[in-house]
Amino acid sequence: MGISSRNVVEGTSRAPHRAMYKAMGLTDDDLSRKFIGVSHTGNEATPCNIHLGRLAQKAKEGVHDAGATPREFSTIAVSDGIAMGHEGMKSSLVSREIIADSIELMIRAHQYDGLVGIAGCDKSLPGTMMAMARLNLPSVFVYGGTIMPGYYNGKQLTVQDVYEAVGAFDAGQLSLEALKNIENYACPTAGSCGGMFTANTMASISEALGIALPGSASPPAEDERREKIVYDTGVAATKLLELNIKPRDILTFEAFENAITMLNAIGGSTNAILHLLAISNESRIKLTYDDFERVRKKVPHIADLKPGGMYVMNDLDKVGGVPMILKKLLDKKLLHEDVMTVTGRTMKQNLDSMTIPPPPNANIVRPMDAPLHRVGTAAILRGSLAPDGAVVKIAGVKIEKFTGKAKVFDREEDAFDAVSKNEIKEGDVVVIRYEGPKGGPGMREMLAVTAAIVGHGLGEKVALVTDGRFSGATRGFMIGHVAPEAYVGGNIALVKNGDQIVIDTETNIIDLAVPKEELEQRRKEWKPRKPNYETGALAKYASLVGSAAQGAITSPIW
Repeated sequence: MGISSRNVVEGTSRAPHRAMYKAMGLTDDDLSRKFIGVSHTGNEATPCNIHLGRLAQKAKEGVHDAGATPREFSTIAVSDGIAMGHEGMKSSLVSREIIADSIELMIRAHQYDGLVGIAGCDKSLPGTMMAMARLNLPSVFVYGGTIMPGYYNGKQLTVQDVYEAVGAFDAGQLSLEALKNIENYACPTAGSCGGMFTANTMASISEALGIALPGSASPPAEDERREKIVYDTGVAATKLLELNIKPRDILTFEAFENAITMLNAIGGSTNAILHLLAISNESRIKLTYDDFERVRKKVPHIADLKPGGMYVMNDLDKVGGVPMILKKLLDKKLLHEDVMTVTGRTMKQNLDSMTIPPPPNANIVRPMDAPLHRVGTAAILRGSLAPDGAVVKIAGVKIEKFTGKAKVFDREEDAFDAVSKNEIKEGDVVVIRYEGPKGGPGMREMLAVTAAIVGHGLGEKVALVTDGRFSGATRGFMIGHVAPEAYVGGNIALVKNGDQIVIDTETNIIDLAVPKEELEQRRKEWKPRKPNYETGALAKYASLVGSAAQGAITSPIW
């Protein structure tokens, strides 16, 4: 028997169930309608999510006015910004799975017929979309919106600037007063971090996937349009029930190619690679690193957005938002135009129905024939250091080749301390290992370290390699997602201080320049480590999670 609210509310045996609903104010008329879950990740952990409970009320209005009965519920969400740089970040990627699992459980337990999913901070977006694909009930995703930029000394600020200011202060290049002012002005409103970091990347991708309404990604969290967008999402979810269009009708292989195209055109976060692999797995679509590289090489990078560029999501919104970029890509035949979307129409039909004038500022989004980069910016590297692959974002990075000597750290904090004490020098390759999906566990983001490196003026003078991840706010020559990870005996576990590492983003190479015989000897001497957590959620996650090269997804052990 499939999921259906009729399983819960129809028949004499369901009188107790109806009684409980009536205790919450529902009428027999309400119970006669289809039920749509309105999920949100609202909490007081982060400005990304602080307003989502309010937005959920608008989504419920849309569901009700369109003829269905809304049922609101919330799930967890971790603040990546506040969890960053300490042990708390190990919980971040784990939360993606818990968000997906909790939405699934709420829908299954209460037999809701469809879903509106509202999300803000980084992992809540893919977690919500993963649940939609897994459940395969009529569903529409909607983003909570970006934060407005802060201003200080005439410069737009994001949280990235605060992290980099810490590095500049440690290096003696910034006063304590200036650091405090940047802290005070960087984050002025509710909403997700303002650059093309992970949340805004995944929001943009939600439109490219067709799982969100056109034009829903870029309006800021506190813009008056945001409430209408969320209301319209409630209406759209109800309409999808009538049309019987389900997420897997939308999340096809071609839709994922469109998502990869968007990722590269906007210079988006490397985390999107991890998340698209996870969402595709839930959609029963086989997506691999080879697909990312094949698409990347066809797509120009045209949006000049932070962290590698000059502008923020609010600037993109002012010149036409995500539909404008989609239209540019469509006109150059870089998108699959006939894919289905949550409007019940195709991507091309959606874009043709919208008035999208050419952007008034050609600096924010470049012409297709004059891009920032000729090919996309989310690159996959392979070589003896990462046989199964690694990822790098080349947006804003001026160097393409780097050869240097390894400085090896077995945890993020030790690397951060070394940067703070000026122990990292030009030409070093900082290696941070045992931070992978299993080894961390949870594959911590390294924004504190990467921002400190940039703040010390070393952003173009050193490289960093890790089996962990990077924040979408990271910039510089930073390579993450190294697989296999150190914890399972990947070659990154065998690196020693002083080893030469060769990185080339033109040829997609990342090599450890150590003779094969020497590596074999080191492997014989290498011993597995005890897990960092032996009980609780992190231990469960570490026991079930797979490689970053497959999206760091958890799979049952049968």
